Amino acid sequence: MKITFLLNGESVQLEDVPPTRTLLDWLREDRGLTGTKEGCNEGDCGACTVMVTDAEGAKALNACILFLPQLDGKAVRTVEGAAGPDGTLHPAQQAMIDLHGSQCGFCTPGFIMSMVASHANGATDHDTQLAGNLCRCTGYAPIIRAAEATETAPVPTWITQDRSFISPEKLRGEAAGRGAEPPSNPHIPQNADELAKAYAKHPDATLVAGATDVGLWVTKQLRDLDPVIFLAGCEDLKDITVTDNEIRLGAMADMTAVREVIEPLHPSYGEMIRRYASVQVRNAATIGGNVANGSPIGDNPPTLIALGATLHLRHGDARRSMPIEDFFIDYGKQDRAPGEFVEAITIPRQADTLKVYKLSKRFDQDISAVLGAFNITVENGTVTSARIAFGGMAGTPKRATHVEQALTGQPWTAATIASAQAEFDRDFTPMSDMRASAEYRLETARNLLARCYAEMNGETTSVLAVSA
Repeated sequence: MKITFLLNGESVQLEDVPPTRTLLDWLREDRGLTGTKEGCNEGDCGACTVMVTDAEGAKALNACILFLPQLDGKAVRTVEGAAGPDGTLHPAQQAMIDLHGSQCGFCTPGFIMSMVASHANGATDHDTQLAGNLCRCTGYAPIIRAAEATETAPVPTWITQDRSFISPEKLRGEAAGRGAEPPSNPHIPQNADELAKAYAKHPDATLVAGATDVGLWVTKQLRDLDPVIFLAGCEDLKDITVTDNEIRLGAMADMTAVREVIEPLHPSYGEMIRRYASVQVRNAATIGGNVANGSPIGDNPPTLIALGATLHLRHGDARRSMPIEDFFIDYGKQDRAPGEFVEAITIPRQADTLKVYKLSKRFDQDISAVLGAFNITVENGTVTSARIAFGGMAGTPKRATHVEQALTGQPWTAATIASAQAEFDRDFTPMSDMRASAEYRLETARNLLARCYAEMNGETTSVLAVSA
């Protein structure tokens, strides 16, 4: 099959490329575009950031965990393409020069491309936009000043024209790679029906959604993934719909899109998503992938469990649904048959009582040691319902059922909280690892319940708001 995309304004057509060749490696080794740097090679440092534009707009992404087939029909800008064809610098580049935002320079191309993308989108929350770019030299202040200096500058025409070029450059229509027989590798189905057909026929295939997890299987574990099915073309799996009864999240909805919908409805969940990895990762990572990989420290599953979400699975033409907590059977084991995939997640509409607390060694862009999600309803001073779930406390995301029972029907008082805190020992037997000890996890879980109580009673508990 052919892969077609724009690279710095010029059309590129590739055939028979290895399906898991990363954009970073291809740029540096095949095209000689060495401005894009390899730092961590796992999507953590941001040195490899590029801007990718598709029908949804411009996004900063990590080239180190972005596979070439994921670029089909899109436009890519590297730091070499940030400037105009005549050499005119992008406003972000000029500001970094003028305000001394670069020292050793290794991280600078990634910062530039994050700034180019955020500038194209009119984003001015620079601390958030640049949280996925790490610098050991500058202390960040001159970089933030440079980002602020670009806010009023117009978006250059060579940046805006990428979007208008996408559709003419897309080459579609060949049968190979779209669920046809015999299938090509990689498969790139264009909708859920094609995916269902291909995956039912080849249940041993690796599904690649955003590649923020699978990418590390290649870059860190050096695994050979064969065959591969890329889901980026399944636009119908990216749909998000909100009705009076439910929020339906297509499995391929990225976390940036999920946050935009969730934050007005459940602000605490939205704030947790803001701390979920980085802008680059959220632009790629999908809600379905975060659930389907079954990680015991995934941030979304405990929150979705607390909200009473339903998981929708599909195998061929057959569909089934289950409470999302039933999907996680044991560590590394989920209730998903070969050839079956996550199609969507639905959350019942409800009054917002959700509180989500993420504990990690770094405030931004870090994996949780413990994540607690509390959905507690209090009426007339009595707890009428409680759904509480945790990540990082067991081999799977798990409800704190004994804690829930200790709260439900009881007065909403400090004494009730103290009694319920003792029940955590019955719900969880956490492990010790590099992120936290078992004792720390149990103690902080108890403390998070107390924090929820304090916050629901009007106290300020956020570390961003509390001062000495």
